[in-house]
Amino acid sequence: MPLILPANTLADTGYNIDNSIRINDADNAYLSWTPGSDGDLDKWTLSMWVKRTTISTYDYTFTVEKPSAGDNTVIVFYSDDGVRFEHYDGSQLGMLTTNRKLRDPNAWYHIVFVWDTGNGTAGNRQRMYINGVEETSFATDTNPSSGRVSFVSDASYVHWIGRGITQSESNNFDGYLAEIAFCDGQTYAASDFGEFDEDSGIWKPKKLDVTFGSQGYYLEFKQSGTGTDSSGIGADTSGNTNHWAVTNLAATDQTTDTPTNNFCVLNAINPTEANASFTEGNLKFTNTLNSSPHHGLAHGTMAVAKGKWYWEVRVDAIGGTAMGIGAEEVSAFGKNNVAGNQGISLFNHGYTHQRGSDVAVSGDTTYTTNDIIGVALDMDNRKIYFHKDGTYFNSGDPTSGATGTGAISLNAADVTMTPAVSNYNTGIQNCNFGNPQWTVSSTQADDAGYGNFEYDVPAGYYALCTKNLAEYG
Repeated sequence: MPLILPANTLADTGYNIDNSIRINDADNAYLSWTPGSDGDLDKWTLSMWVKRTTISTYDYTFTVEKPSAGDNTVIVFYSDDGVRFEHYDGSQLGMLTTNRKLRDPNAWYHIVFVWDTGNGTAGNRQRMYINGVEETSFATDTNPSSGRVSFVSDASYVHWIGRGITQSESNNFDGYLAEIAFCDGQTYAASDFGEFDEDSGIWKPKKLDVTFGSQGYYLEFKQSGTGTDSSGIGADTSGNTNHWAVTNLAATDQTTDTPTNNFCVLNAINPTEANASFTEGNLKFTNTLNSSPHHGLAHGTMAVAKGKWYWEVRVDAIGGTAMGIGAEEVSAFGKNNVAGNQGISLFNHGYTHQRGSDVAVSGDTTYTTNDIIGVALDMDNRKIYFHKDGTYFNSGDPTSGATGTGAISLNAADVTMTPAVSNYNTGIQNCNFGNPQWTVSSTQADDAGYGNFEYDVPAGYYALCTKNLAEYG
């Protein structure tokens, strides 16, 4: 199984990015802004942090377009997973497409784009940095001519974040975006926005010390409203008040999944049934195939061999009698398996499924649409506990340690475990690893202060995120 051991697995090092936005392609969600006046069309720098949730598709991240003319400057993940930085004005006048493929749907990538057509060196007029290193290997490397203006910060062009060009709205961005900084009239390197950690060598963000220029902006996504002012998600905190309008982004699309604290999601690159799909930031899993044994099986992007961990799964649609919610051993993976074939899961018909065998659990352990199943995984004592809507099955007590009151013991083969869900026949599961796609009613965090859960996180249990993994994993 291609388990992702995510980047940025660092303890707190001082500078933190607090928020990101989650964009779901199917929602046609995006931010938009039109400059009040022209900026410097010859020189600018754009820095952004990106966490993709789909691969091998066109994902437009940043678009500037005059639809009536078809002219545009775009930044897009290409269908081969390279990054394309393109300026089009009747023809392609500047285009970089990386040979590097960005295919990790759990990694936060830092990408910096520079436009500097006054530069006397042709190869320096359009530049790109990924995770602190300037890209020099391109499948397409077409340099703009000297003095060629872009459309970025042009007051006659609409600017979009997360939306494709008019002809390609189905190719909107799908994933997470954090700390977007646009510096008008300035050329900066990646080192002005980030640095390599001294101990791990991981590229990480740092506090900005840059000049934004008259049409620059700094989007930190800290606010929660949808207005086009300082109270909205698209608020510009550079001091320029270049606020962005928000379309089809809900309050739940503001998350704490960031480059300085990366949270678990479902692993969209694992093989599963063709009818299975991942949406809502790889938190919602759907399988529409109506025949057994073709179960859609999905795993998490983070796995643990020690520590105590908690997550929740809301059932949005049952669709069949063999829905599974639990944890799997990462060394064994089969796309037709039900959750629990290589680990343990709770089935909706009232049994636990462990290593291929169904075992009844004391009390009513069935669940149905709109129920929330909580999973408390104790790898230190090799126990697992399940609750439905806050009540633990078999009078379980996740804080009972080695005693394991009401627990189910893990199999000896379950050494390194990751969250798992499975379903078929239009089953839908909505996972909450700490950044729920739904609005929770009680807002419960773990003991470290991370995560946003519907029900109380047991003492000593933690959300699956990189800061907790660095401390407790």
